[in-house]
Amino acid sequence: MRSTTLAAIAAISLIVGTSAASAQIAPRAQAPAAQVERAGAPTADAGELRGTTGWIIGAIVIGLLIWGGIELFGGDDDEPPVSP
Repeated sequence: MRSTTLAAIAAISLIVGTSAASAQIAPRAQAPAAQVERAGAPTADAGELRGTTGWIIGAIVIGLLIWGGIELFGGDDDEPPVSP
């Protein structure tokens, strides 16, 4: 009983929401379109890292390499101690 009520409320809200959204869009579509020219963004240095971003990424890579070396070549500290 409760799930059918919730489903009905959800369906009604979708219908009302869709019609309200289309009512807001319709008047704008009828307005005359202004002549607009597209302007391109400057792309001279778009592919280059600027500022400290390169240093931060480099420090993270070096830190990961050091951590990986310690994990790879570290001792067998994971084994439990053996009592005599």
